[in-house]
Amino acid sequence: MRKASHVQYDIEYHIVWTTKYRYRDLTGRIAERARELIRQSCNSMNVNIIKGSVGKDHIHLLVSCPPNLSVSKLVQQLKGKTSRVLLSEYKILKKDIGANVCGRQGIFV
Repeated sequence: MRKASHVQYDIEYHIVWTTKYRYRDLTGRIAERARELIRQSCNSMNVNIIKGSVGKDHIHLLVSCPPNLSVSKLVQQLKGKTSRVLLSEYKILKKDIGANVCGRQGIFV
């Protein structure tokens, strides 16, 4: 149970997302960097990570967040920042498959 002014809440979300085309790219330093970016984003939004894991092609998170933050905004912030930074730091993540069909590319669907 978390407390804020005039509020007690216990809101938990189990969030799972996968890499684009389920590529097994989240290994080694990339997985460590993804974990670090997710922690930074959660800290900046006052979100507690209860449990989390980074698989080779997916990420699991169990988070507790304040009532003023919607789950869609939370996921948008987590996926957006993580994807943007990982793509800029690790050029190996940019794949040519479907570039002319899918348009803008990201590593998360």
